[in-house]
Amino acid sequence: MNQSHGFSDMEIKELIREEGFICSCGKHHHTEVKDVIIGHGVLDQIPEQIIKHGGSKPFLLADQNTYRAAGERIVTILKENNIPFSCFIYPQEHLEPDEVSLGQAAMNFDTECNIIIGIGSGTINDLGKMLARVANRKYMFAGTAPSMDGYATNNSSMISAGVKVTLPSTCPTTIIADLDVICNAPMKMLYAGLGDMLAKYVSSCEWRISHLINGEYYCEQIASLVRRSLKKCIQAAEGLPKRDPKAIQSIMEGLVLSGIAIDFAGFSRPASGVEHYFSHVWDMRALVFQTNSDLHGIQVGIGTVLALGVYEQLASIQPDKNRALEYVDQFELESHQAFLHQFLGSSASELALLEQKEGKYDKRKHALRLEQILQHWDDILAAIQQELPEQSEIVELLEEIGAPSSPAALGFSTELVRRTFHATKDIRDKYSVSRLLWDIGELDAFFLD
Repeated sequence: MNQSHGFSDMEIKELIREEGFICSCGKHHHTEVKDVIIGHGVLDQIPEQIIKHGGSKPFLLADQNTYRAAGERIVTILKENNIPFSCFIYPQEHLEPDEVSLGQAAMNFDTECNIIIGIGSGTINDLGKMLARVANRKYMFAGTAPSMDGYATNNSSMISAGVKVTLPSTCPTTIIADLDVICNAPMKMLYAGLGDMLAKYVSSCEWRISHLINGEYYCEQIASLVRRSLKKCIQAAEGLPKRDPKAIQSIMEGLVLSGIAIDFAGFSRPASGVEHYFSHVWDMRALVFQTNSDLHGIQVGIGTVLALGVYEQLASIQPDKNRALEYVDQFELESHQAFLHQFLGSSASELALLEQKEGKYDKRKHALRLEQILQHWDDILAAIQQELPEQSEIVELLEEIGAPSSPAALGFSTELVRRTFHATKDIRDKYSVSRLLWDIGELDAFFLD
């Protein structure tokens, strides 16, 4: 097996090689993705891919919009090639990746089918990968929009008991994105793809910070791969409003590269940080209280803008050990969990259970983290300076192409953003800037009117 020299500079077809990479970080990096096909008219290659990966009768999974966008064409192609198939099209207008939707797919699954093809974008892909895991079938994905970065991963972002969770699922053997389809996706979905890629600024920074504070596993090769995919998307951004095929292909390739980075790392850290938790909180509130929400990538892009503002303010802070210890000593977990119940509703009960398991507010653990923060503060500031652009730069980019850039675009007030930020540290056991600010006793100073 070859060493990893320079894999961060490789093209997708080289990154998905069967033998993977032995890396200087000590891990073997590998993805289950076998083929990535992006181009004009590539839906015609689906029959070949089905046969290549051992399929004979596919099960098609789509919603009503994605079936019109690509499903009808895929059905025609299968019939022309005499390939039998079964199909389930979700009847609901608004589809959520939750227990109900997964149950619908499972109950309508044709057990004679030996490969599953998801046709759509984020939600269909998450559900398709989960169905493939439950049914123990291989999975292929035909994208209808370059809207998120989970296409190439072996996990799914799902809603369980009202909480956004990441669950293990089946990685697609093949990803097909026909430019004749994805270039005609709703403009908001094109913006969403860019928004999900902007998150990589923050995720790379927070990965380095958590490595310094918590000793979390970190691989510079993977981080470099993510930075490259992000740079490619930033350079392509101006072409999105014109639906320039080259720009949209660059965004799609960047999203796939990001997913491969997640596969290589074995967790989502390379691709998501606190900006994703802004989005998760807003989604959770929408489920319980029917408040405003938008596409994942739109919310993540806005979360990135907010996170960049936080980091700019953080860079001017000098941590004080006594202040931090006093802040944590006065912190009342019961009062905080009461806030979560008021702000998030029933889903807060699941977060309380997570805290019992994770102990992120444990004072002994905090004291150990604080020592590392104080010891590595200059390194933390260096990571912020090296990884993050100025907030104004990203706002300008989003505004130039007509994409939403502020929480006001979602109808969110400064007070709601402040409460959201406080809740971000509770969503999962992933170290982020909201947890860092809690650790140094400075959390309450952010997002004040």
